[in-house]
This record gives sequence, structure tokens and C-alpha cells, in this order.
Amino acid sequence: MRLLLALMAFSAIGIADDSPLLVQKPTLSQTHIVFAYAGDLWSVPRQGGDAVRLTSGSGTETDPAFSPDGARIAFTGEYDGNVDVFVIPAEGGVPKRLTWHPAPDRVLGWTPDGKRVIFSSPRTAYSRFAEMFTVPADGGVAERLPLPSGYEASMSPDGQSIAYGPIARAFTMWKKYRGGQTTRIWLARLSDSSVTKIPRTNSNDFNPMWVGDRVFFLSDRNGPTTLFVYDTKTGQVREAIQNQGLDIKSASLGPDAIVYEQFGGISLYDLKSGETKLVRIRVEGDFAEVRERLVNAGKRLITPAISPNGARAVFAGRGDIITVPSEKGDARNLTNTPGVMEREPQWSPDGKSIAYLSDESGEYALHVRPQNGAGEVTKIELKPGFYLAPRYSPDSKKIALVDSFQRLWYVDLETKRQVEIAQDTYQMRSGNIAGAWSPDSKWLAYSRVLPNELSAIYLCSLADAKSTQVTDGMSDATNPIFDKDGKYLYFTASTNSGESLGLDVHAMERTSTSSIYLAVLDKTLPSPFAPESDEEKAVDDKKSAEGEKSDTESGTPAAEAAKPPEGAKPKAGAPNVKIDLDGIDQRILSVPMPRRRYTALQAGKAGILLAVEAAPAALDDATDNPPGQIVHRYDLKIRKSDVPLTGVNNFQMSFGGEKALYRQGEDWIVAGLGPMAEGHGGGGAKPPAGAEHGVLKTSNIEVRVDPVQEWKQMYHEAWRTERYWFYDRNTHGLDLKEAEKKYEPYLRNVAARSDLTYLFQEMLGNMVVSHMGTGGGDLPEVKHVETGLLGADYEVANGRYRFLRVYSGENWKSATARAADPAGRECHSGRVSVGGEWARGAASGKRLQFLRRAGGQIHNAACGPGPKRLRGARGERGSRAGRGPAAKPGVDRGEPAEGRSDDRRQGRLHLHAGYGQRRADGVQSLFLRADRKGGRDCGRAFQRGRSAGHGHCGDPQSKAAERGIQPGGGTAGAAAGDFRAEGDDHQRTGRLRR
Repeated sequence: MRLLLALMAFSAIGIADDSPLLVQKPTLSQTHIVFAYAGDLWSVPRQGGDAVRLTSGSGTETDPAFSPDGARIAFTGEYDGNVDVFVIPAEGGVPKRLTWHPAPDRVLGWTPDGKRVIFSSPRTAYSRFAEMFTVPADGGVAERLPLPSGYEASMSPDGQSIAYGPIARAFTMWKKYRGGQTTRIWLARLSDSSVTKIPRTNSNDFNPMWVGDRVFFLSDRNGPTTLFVYDTKTGQVREAIQNQGLDIKSASLGPDAIVYEQFGGISLYDLKSGETKLVRIRVEGDFAEVRERLVNAGKRLITPAISPNGARAVFAGRGDIITVPSEKGDARNLTNTPGVMEREPQWSPDGKSIAYLSDESGEYALHVRPQNGAGEVTKIELKPGFYLAPRYSPDSKKIALVDSFQRLWYVDLETKRQVEIAQDTYQMRSGNIAGAWSPDSKWLAYSRVLPNELSAIYLCSLADAKSTQVTDGMSDATNPIFDKDGKYLYFTASTNSGESLGLDVHAMERTSTSSIYLAVLDKTLPSPFAPESDEEKAVDDKKSAEGEKSDTESGTPAAEAAKPPEGAKPKAGAPNVKIDLDGIDQRILSVPMPRRRYTALQAGKAGILLAVEAAPAALDDATDNPPGQIVHRYDLKIRKSDVPLTGVNNFQMSFGGEKALYRQGEDWIVAGLGPMAEGHGGGGAKPPAGAEHGVLKTSNIEVRVDPVQEWKQMYHEAWRTERYWFYDRNTHGLDLKEAEKKYEPYLRNVAARSDLTYLFQEMLGNMVVSHMGTGGGDLPEVKHVETGLLGADYEVANGRYRFLRVYSGENWKSATARAADPAGRECHSGRVSVGGEWARGAASGKRLQFLRRAGGQIHNAACGPGPKRLRGARGERGSRAGRGPAAKPGVDRGEPAEGRSDDRRQGRLHLHAGYGQRRADGVQSLFLRADRKGGRDCGRAFQRGRSAGHGHCGDPQSKAAERGIQPGGGTAGAAAGDFRAEGDDHQRTGRLRR
């Protein structure tokens, strides 16, 4: 039985041939089409029908390419946790891995003779670009094509030229892009690397396919991306397929036809007639990613809040609202709605309810439910918008919240009335305007950006709906919070934040600091920092005090004791906050705490202020500074401060002021802060030893997940996000409601999270904007298998490795310091590997197989002097001018090398971990350490040489170059420039930096 992605309890899915299907990257043979779908490769007869799955790895398989004879399929696979080149028989079978370098290798196609696979890789690039290589289809050494870069390729039928894309597609989601990185197609002659450029006017041209005297390609030069053809004889370009629909995303040349993917389907273009034909495909399979299941949410808990007395904490987890006990009991899922997003829960101060935002109705609304999960849910419709930062009033009767347009609102829970308080100027300061309630729930304090781009503190009286500016606007004032007794308003203010407020990238590197201030709200109250003086009491004063104490203890009637002033009443409930706005700017005082990068203020009990400081900026090594934030505490009564917590995140003080919720490492903790540490006022004392810790039991929290329902919610959430967050209310002319309706049918056949991302990229690309991206999600977990790297350029010579250049380590940096003898006793240029497991791979062409899981390990090795002459020794290091890409290695293994010596040095080889881990840090080094019993050391590290401009390290154009000396001289370990080494798949990757 076939279903339209209507899932039952099992995961078999059938997709009818009349519905859109998110198939990708089709390739064509005489009889079949192979395409990527749901992370796997599928095969279907050329005329269409039922598709058969060819691969089923846990990672992603994509970029299929039929060999010219149709017998094999090359593809990009992720079987071992790394992106590499694989081949399988056309009818399916066990994939054979062809590349082993830890850098990503992506299939581009085949050489015309079908003996080698073309792929792109950044493995030897000195910067962020890829080069093109070929590798034997039966396994062996990869050879670099003689072109500086390349991302797409199709060889001419005679194999002497290649149509290729020299630059990468700059933006996956930016349709109609016309900037400086538009892609182009060049035709290069491999003998001399000369190029002919296909004519264009800054269009995006890509996906070349060379057949006879024509080169077909995809382009958006006339509107939606479609198929064009370039005549190599006349130099003319014409449109092959007129397209007024969705973009053609990819295409591939096959016998007599081109198969292409027009988003949501596959079609064939007949090379002779120019006619197109839709290929109807049916897919059935057991798709694991769409199964309903339980998912551990313990590490995905976000937007935490703590109950008033710290008995429980509440989180949003995978779209559900979950409460967790601080000690006894179990976690409680209050919502359990896989197809609904619920977020940002808040516990009411009276402890009875939990409020949160829910999109159950299709737009976000405010839901309030009993904290134990029982009873009815109160649902309050909000004005259209994307809301965040809900905050309960102390009387639990109102909630303040902010929308995506930086409007501050409050909602009366009894009347369900939504009232606007203010609107901020910039979305760049998202959340700063979030309101802080006064203890009597009659005032809201907030921070708002002024025309001078500095923020000021405002106070709004709910009674008369009037806001008053409190600070003068000469400093950047933010983070207002009321003291619990209502006497003071705390806030932070910075006088050095100007450079960090700009709307450009320069502001990102500027760090501002702020000080903490308070405003005395009632003009009749004294300053909390008034001078104090210790005075000696007179004898009579002491006796009087003792007598009064004695009378009280002996039962003297209350009438005889001191009476309160007339009219005073015992304090009950919330304080009545009195605010005198006149002259309030003259009652602003500095709190004696250190100037820091404070990000939030919170109130504990009356007179207790808590200030959260941002984590210190990390240096080169992230371990130099402890992770997390620093919590400062100040006690107004004793005028002292301390630091009760460091290295924490998500700090929140309970409403009652007894306990706090925070995250430390992987643990969520509810605990008291302990007594004030000894220390002088304002000094920031050390955290107290033995602080109480109550780790919450979150590791076993599971939520029910229905991916199909989740993906539907995410689809509408994506459009909602753009509707309420995009900077242009006109959304660049795109009708979002129509677009949402147009692409919704494609959602029905999504069978993997990666396919959902593909849908998002296509539909949101119509907004025609830069800096928009989508990705991530619940992708299949693939175990990464590291491959060691040598940090050296080398070649194969008579079954041995001959080192061309050895790159020194960065000993001044712990992450890249050499592990060997710091004196630098390594194999140098010209010496040859003669022993060790890795060295035995030279003859077999399987060098990197021997280095799998070798990262960070030490291996035995040996080296000796190189021969005086090695015939064709450079044959395996890749193509050069004058040679085609399929040229065979020139090493004559039957001829003994001249000048061979038995002067061998035993050593130890320390390999760096994989490509991705070290690339950002720079050089990846080779450490060949000589053992003491090995006689003389293996030779000094090769330290001379540097490539000039775009040249190649170790280029054999001269004897000087063969020795490693390039124009400009210098030292490899400290060269003032980037290096690029050409050659096979085992050479140095990474960059040398200044």
C-alpha cells in the first residue's frame, strides 16, 4: 500500500508519482537514473517507475555520477564519519572507498576513459578554497589537476580540456545574486592551463556538461535557473530549455540525454530533439528519520525558570514545557505536544501557575496552566507578532512581554487585555526593553534607545499609562530592576560603550564595561550610602538601654514600651512603592561594586542585589579562562559584596530570594548561595567553600517526538519568523502567504531532516537577501574516524616517501606545540622513509589507511638519505603543465635507485589529529624524533623556503626549488605568508601563519 507520507506506527513510506518529490543530484546511464533522496542513493529505470535504494549508510550519500560505461557509480559518502569518494557497482553493492584524507572530498565526475574519478577538495589549499583531483577508480594515489581551484568539472571527450567552475557558489539561499562572487564557467586546456570563458553578464553559471562541441550548463541569466548551451566553435550561448517555473537545481550528462532536477522532480532533455520529458518516480522504503519515537531532551533544555521557593524548575525542551524537582520526585511534561512549539515558561510568584508561549493556534498565544499539570489551560490571544521574554508581575495578575518589533506590552490575565507600553528603536538590542516590575505591580521599568544611540531608563506608571525618562542619556543605561522592598531601582550604565553600539562589524570587537547604580525612589528616604560613624556610648546611655531591655524581658506591659509613630501600621503583603519623579536624577547613586561587563541584574531579598558578569573573553587557548559567567552579590545593609558563583550560565534567582537556578557544565543546579563571604565592601570576595549544590535529575528526561508533525510546525515557523523578524516589512516584494501556500505540498514528501533543510533553502531563497542560512536539526549521528596528518610535503619514489618539505610546529602555542625534542631533530628535505607501518603504504598507494585513528599518537618510523637520482620520482604528485590528468605515475619500480645509502635513522612519528581540528589553528606538523640509540639525529628540519604569491611549494622547476628554496627565502615555520603544497591525498593540509 502506498501512502502520501501518511505515517503509521512503522516507518514504511510510499510516495505517489503525482506528488512533488525532493530528489536531488540525478545522474543518467543508458538504462537507469540514480538520484539522492533522504540521505541515500536510489536507482530507477530511465523511463520511471519504482525506485530501489542503493545505499543505506548512517551518514549522507550524495553527488552520484555514472561511469562512462554505466557500470559503476561514484559518489560522495560519509560512511566512516568523513566526507570521501566512494564507488559501487551500478546495480548496488559494497561501497569501495577511494580517498582517505580527513579533508572533505566531493565527487565531480569521471575522466572520459572511465579509469579515474574527478573530485574537489581543500586538502592542499593554502586558504579557503578547493582544488580538483583525480583518483584511480580501482584505488590508488590522487593527482591534482593543473588548475588553481575548482568546484565543478566536466572533461572534453578527448580528455585534453575541462569545463569547470573556478569559484564556489557564494550563497546557497540567495537567488538572483549579482555580486562579485557570481559563478562562472571556464574551459581550460590541461596542457598549458589556458582558459576560455563562457560569455556572461554577471549571471550565476554552474554545472557544466561537455558533449561534442557543446557545453551545456545551468544559469539564471534570463530569470529562473534553466539549461543553456555554449557552442565551442562559434562561441555563442543559447537557452536550451525555456523555464518560467521553479529553478533547475542540478543536471547530469548521460547517453543521448541530460537528466535534470527541477525542484520537486526529475526530467530528461533529449540532446537530439531538444524535447523534455518528466520522469515519474515512486519511492517506498523504511525511513528511520520519520518514525515516531522517544528522544532524550536532557541536554536540550532551554529558557529555564525557577519556582518561587526553589522546589522545582521549569524548562522548554524540544517544544514541550517540563518541570523538574529540585530533590524528590520526577520530571513532569505539562504539554506533550509534538506538533506544537511551546517555549519560554515562567513560574508565577504565587507558585500556582506556569505561563508560556504556544503556537497551537497558528500564531503565538499566551497560555497559563496550573503548575501541576492538572486543570484547564487559559489561552490568551495576542496581537500578531513573535513574542519573547514574558515576565510575571509580583501579584501574579499581569505578564509583561516583548515582541519582535521591540514593543513592550503587558497582558492583564483577568481581563485578557493587551496594553502597549513603549517601542524601542533598534532590533539590534533585542530584549533590552523587557520590563521590570515594581514590587506592588503598579510600575514597569525599562530601557529604551535614544536618538543618540545610547539607552536610557524609563519608568511607566500603569495607572496613568505615562512613561518618564529617569537617566539623562549621557551614558548607556540598561538592565533596570527594582529592589524587593521597593525603595530603590538598580540599573547598569556604561560610558565606554560607544564603539560597541555601531551597526557594523567593527562593533563586534569592542567590549564595553559598566558600573551599577541605584535610584532612591522616595525623596524622603535617606541615601543607603550615607556616611557611617562608630560612636562611644556614655554610661547613662548604656544603663538606659539595659533598663529598657530588662523591662521588656520582665513583662512590662506593651503600653509602657516605645510606641510606633501615630498612624503607622504593621507591614503586610507587597510594599506600597512610592516614586517621586521630580528630581529623581539627583538621587542616582553609584553602588560600590567593580566596573565589569555586566549583562543582567537580579534582586534577591530586600537589600540584596545580584549582578551577572559576562564570561571573560577567551584567549588563543579556550582553557586559559574558566567558562561561564560570574555572579556578584551586594548587601546594602552591611555594604559588602562577594562573588558567590563563577563559571555558571543561565543564572536565575527565585522570587523568594532563597535559592537560585543555574547551569554549571552539563548540570542544572538549584541551590542557596550561602552566607556572604568575608571581604571588604566592593572588593569581590572569593566564593564560599562548600556551597550547597542540588543537581537536578535531567539526564533521563525523554519527550515524544513525531518528526512529521515537528517538520510541519517548523515549516510554518520558518515563514512566521520571516514575517515578524525580517527587516523589510515588505519582505523584498515577496508575498509570504502565497509563498507559504505554494511550497507546502513539497512538505508532504520530506523523509529526512536534510530534505527539510533543502526545502527551506529553496523557498526562503526567494526573499533574495544575503546572510540567510538554515541547517542543523536531528541529523543521523555519524561516528568520526580521525586520520593522522604529517605536516609535510612528500612524494613517492621507488616505493619510498621522499620528504620535500617538513613544516615546523608553533611551539609558542600549546595547542600546536611539537611533541618531539624541542631541538628540532626531524627528517628533512631529501631524506626518505625506510621503515614503519606508514612507510609500507607507499608501494601500495594506501598511505592514509595506515594513518586512520592515528591522530595524536606516536608511531615508529625511520628515515635515510635520498637517492641521487630518482627516475620520475614526482610522477605521483599530480599533473603539471604538459601532462594530462590521467597520466600514469613515472616511477620505474624495477630500476634500483642510484646513490642509496644504509645510513638509516630510527625515529618516532607523532601525528596530529584530523583536518578539521587543526586547520583553523594553522600548521599541522610532522614530528620525527630520533631515538638516542639511532646514532646521529635524523637531520635538521627543513626550514628554508617559501612560496611566492600563488606558486607551489616544492615546484621542481629548478634545483633550488627541489631543495625547497623559493623566491623570497624565509623560514617555513615562521614564513610571512600562506603556503600551498600540491600532490596526492596525504600531504600537508592547513596554513602557516605569521
